[in-house]
Amino acid sequence: MFEFSWPWCFVLLPLPWLLSRFMPLKQQGQLRLRIPGFAKLGLNNQAVQQHSRKVSLLEWAVWISLVVAIANPTWLDEPITLPNEGRDIMLAVDLSGSMTEQDMAYQNQYVDRLTMVKAVLSDFIEQRQGDRLGLILFGDTAFLQTPLTRDVKTVSQMLSEAQIGLVGRATAIGDALGLSVKRFANKDESNRIVVLLTDGQNTAGNLDPEDALLLAREEGIKVYTIGVGSDNPRGFSLFNMGGMSGGNLDENLLKRIAEQTGGLYFRAKDVAGLQQIYQELDKLEPISSDEQTFRPQISLFYIPLLVALGSISLAMLVSFIRQFKQES
Repeated sequence: MFEFSWPWCFVLLPLPWLLSRFMPLKQQGQLRLRIPGFAKLGLNNQAVQQHSRKVSLLEWAVWISLVVAIANPTWLDEPITLPNEGRDIMLAVDLSGSMTEQDMAYQNQYVDRLTMVKAVLSDFIEQRQGDRLGLILFGDTAFLQTPLTRDVKTVSQMLSEAQIGLVGRATAIGDALGLSVKRFANKDESNRIVVLLTDGQNTAGNLDPEDALLLAREEGIKVYTIGVGSDNPRGFSLFNMGGMSGGNLDENLLKRIAEQTGGLYFRAKDVAGLQQIYQELDKLEPISSDEQTFRPQISLFYIPLLVALGSISLAMLVSFIRQFKQES
């Protein structure tokens, strides 16, 4: 779409005609836009008349170009939708040894818990267009893998590259929650949400889960906790021979964290259950429907300005050539 930033400038277009119409001839000569060099050509009367008409047209072309440049012609590109500010979600994912337990049925085969979590959580991440997402991975301790960002593809990629044992074999729930609270600092305007996913109980870390819970409550951060693990153990686990099932899960802690922060606790015993949990989260924390749009603007004032300068330069060049021929 094409428009002018200051269309009222076009009222200046008839200004040269008004000056020639109502001002004395002597003053007109002083104000007239003149092309350098034409006064020295030494033309006869008929040639002078023809030349005068050409100069007059050229002067009008220059004047119109300058007025168009002043009006600032602008090209408006296609509208771009900007997500609203307001919702920050930190995902805290357990990478402890028990996440290798192959007790989750996925695509007609049993896979380990982390593989299932990646498959389902990646879909959830990619659907959160408009939200800021961050990723925390925890084992013996917790570390920030991805800070809060609207680049959900990067968050999904970082999750897909996570490996069991990357940060140890234990489970530092307190550290994960505490780090999430810390990363929400200076974001009071947003809906601050933590989705904490684990299959065990707190067995490591520097921060007690109860202390982390107190910090989350004081900061007004809502925590949704998800306990992962089937009730039917399936034999082999890389770090745990004989399987762990869901019996090692500290559901009381996860329920308490969720209830005291205004969130909810969910239990994911299979893929369908985890998918349903994320669908429920979408209902509880819907993506903001209000959107802002803006249209990129490209100022084109330089085009008519170059036309004006080019016309003057061309006239000067023609004048120079004619003068050279007269003298030779």
